[in-house]
Amino acid sequence: MVERRAMFLDRDGVLIRTFVRDGVAHPPDTMDELEILPGVPEALGMLAANDYLLVVATNQPDVARGTQTRDAVEEMNAALARHLPLDAIYVCFHDAGDHCACRKPAPGLLIKAAEKYGIDLNQSFMIGDRGSDVLAGNSAGCRTFLVDRPYSRCDRIKPDFKVADLMEAAQIVLADAA
Repeated sequence: MVERRAMFLDRDGVLIRTFVRDGVAHPPDTMDELEILPGVPEALGMLAANDYLLVVATNQPDVARGTQTRDAVEEMNAALARHLPLDAIYVCFHDAGDHCACRKPAPGLLIKAAEKYGIDLNQSFMIGDRGSDVLAGNSAGCRTFLVDRPYSRCDRIKPDFKVADLMEAAQIVLADAA
């Protein structure tokens, strides 16, 4: 089987708007708050047109914490899948204390997708807005992008690239592939 390239995407802060309270980013609480960030559909279209699988890998610990329902998260993910050219969405619903293999910074979501879709992790990228995204990508063998936000907290972790948004990351990936 020919291995494929992927762009692994964190959801909140990369694809959709986050809500920052007390310096901490939070996902939308309801469908009414779900807002795809500017340039995201175009950037994903460019990557898809160049044969990148588009795989969301997102932590949603508010479900384990009881402040969000699994149904609400799945409804938002289904809306994203309808509006964006995503190939798959992988979600970890655990909290940090659960010590699971799927919660980023562990690479479990990326590895699971790679096994299912025949993804060459060394030819793939992880883009996120937190250090845990960068660490998951590094652990899986991907090159990494950090969408640099005021809440990113990625001081000691070095991504391969720091970018303003997904469009900038897509442009770098595609220029490198040319």
